[in-house]
Amino acid sequence: MDLTEAPEDRAFRAEIRDWLGDHLTGEWAALRGLGGPGREHEAHDERLAWNRHLAEHGWTAVGWPAEHGGRGLSLWQQVIFHEEYARANAPAGVNHLGEQLLGPTLIAFGTPEQQRRFLPEIVAVRELWAQGYSEPNAGSDLANVQTRARLDESTGEWVIDGQKVWTSLAHLSDWCFVVARTTPGSARHQGLSFLLVPLRQDGVEVRPIEQLTGGSEFNEVFFTGARTAGDLVVGEPGRGWGVAMGLLGFERGVSTLGQTVGFARELDGVVARARGNGSIDDPIVRDRLARLRSELAVIRSFALRSLGGGTPGAESIFKLAWANWHRTLGEVAMDVAGVSGLVAGSSYDLDEHQRLFLFSRADTLYGGSDEIQRNILAERVLGLPKEPRG
Repeated sequence: MDLTEAPEDRAFRAEIRDWLGDHLTGEWAALRGLGGPGREHEAHDERLAWNRHLAEHGWTAVGWPAEHGGRGLSLWQQVIFHEEYARANAPAGVNHLGEQLLGPTLIAFGTPEQQRRFLPEIVAVRELWAQGYSEPNAGSDLANVQTRARLDESTGEWVIDGQKVWTSLAHLSDWCFVVARTTPGSARHQGLSFLLVPLRQDGVEVRPIEQLTGGSEFNEVFFTGARTAGDLVVGEPGRGWGVAMGLLGFERGVSTLGQTVGFARELDGVVARARGNGSIDDPIVRDRLARLRSELAVIRSFALRSLGGGTPGAESIFKLAWANWHRTLGEVAMDVAGVSGLVAGSSYDLDEHQRLFLFSRADTLYGGSDEIQRNILAERVLGLPKEPRG
């Protein structure tokens, strides 16, 4: 695979690197490294202001077509953008679900009216989005959705009743895209609809879930007679499964290559701690750190090879690889920390490696558990018999 950059790509890399260097200064400099999984509580309002600053200069939705407010960057230039953003240690975005997931879904499946209504607000970071997929009995088994919606003929609105769980950033979001059962008597993949629902209404209750890390970026969301306009269903009513699956196809896109840059920075931090406390002299520690370094290089190479599709099961393979790698990094970080890693500061003040260890325990669960990813590869890619179901 030839990864030699064309002159225009090298020029673009220099452009984004210089822009970030010029703008991540002054009041913005203090935001470097803030936010992201397990740390979404950090400086949310300030990061929102930074994201809007990016939008004013055309650095949001960089892969969207220009007619929808994006930059229309090539696939490789999108990779360059996310890599350079990560290398600059720029603050994590606050509207990943809107920009990376819902926006492309509306471009692919939405009506022109829906696109005109929502896409400009996502590009400008004026409306924040949450994802209403998982439920208490329908997490990895998404087809078991029990949240229901009916069309009120008197008002023309959808009325939603049910519960979602592990809803990232719902307490900070304005809207939620919700998979709900709209065909009475339907089961599994049939009869589901993909609805766009405002969260700031009396029929919605958001309850934050406190995590091991002390934050509360996940939530339970209860819908009790919540309402949304009749035309805010994406795709045909009752045929939302295809839309929901289409959205998941955007979930592990080019931004994941920026994720590997962040992982490399975390690994560098663990290596630095090992050098500082002398544990680097332990040959087992050195071996584990070297193994992590080589495995991360392989993960990045696989992600690059999979760009643009054509690799069966690539999303599941990548999720399995990075989630288990990251969890192992957290375990090695605790071993390097030694006894000091067992003690939190006052008011449960965790250091970066304690937080890494605790939050990475969830990596193999959220976004599709390891078991689900392996079933996808076995059944859909390898064609093996399906697992028996009761």
